[in-house]
Amino acid sequence: MPMELRKRKAAPAPPPPAPAAKKQAKAAKPAPKPKAAAPVKEDKPAAAATNGSPAAPAVGDTITLDGFGGEIETNDGAKTTLKALVDASKAGVVLFTYPKASTPGCTRQVCLFRDSYDALTKASGLTVYGLSTDSPKANTTFKEKQRLPYPLLCDTAATLIAAIGLKKAPKGTTRGVFVVSKDGKVLAAQPGGPEKTVDVVKALVEELEEKGEEVKEAEKEEKEDEKAEEKAESVNGEGKDDKEKEKE
Repeated sequence: MPMELRKRKAAPAPPPPAPAAKKQAKAAKPAPKPKAAAPVKEDKPAAAATNGSPAAPAVGDTITLDGFGGEIETNDGAKTTLKALVDASKAGVVLFTYPKASTPGCTRQVCLFRDSYDALTKASGLTVYGLSTDSPKANTTFKEKQRLPYPLLCDTAATLIAAIGLKKAPKGTTRGVFVVSKDGKVLAAQPGGPEKTVDVVKALVEELEEKGEEVKEAEKEEKEDEKAEEKAESVNGEGKDDKEKEKE
């Protein structure tokens, strides 16, 4: 009997090739580091005038004269204060500052005030003083040599000079002028050259004289009005008396 040949089973198909591995995605770039916040700058308080001291008074301000500027000396060595000087004046005090006695610019300045002394003081009632950090001896020599009709004040510690805003940092004096009335009102306060300091006071004196004339005129008109009223009342009174007599 012939042998029956069995069909061989077909070999299983090879598995499909594995898909090619996808290229690895590029690594994401690291996020940029946040920038550090800039430090917040704090507002600094405005520096006070003359190294922490109170700001110098300005024209129109009223200062408290008690203790203002500390104690100073006259050129003859007498202790005094701005308050004492103002109290002794008729209308107020003029302080002109100068850097150093017997130097050319300061000599010119004191002589300008000397030559204008009567015009600045007689009608206005203001009292004039020179002010510096010089010693009493230096200022006395200066005063006598230039034949000055007003005293020179010695502020060796520069306390008054600083208080009126004319101290030069770190050391020294700014040439200028400061005028204060009897009631402590600042009438002038500014630096300037020899001529400028005198001109400031001259202009102030003219202004004060004009105001004085206006006040006098107003007072005169007021008195005239009062007299007119008194006269009118007197006439009215006499008229009433006459009418009462007629009735009688």
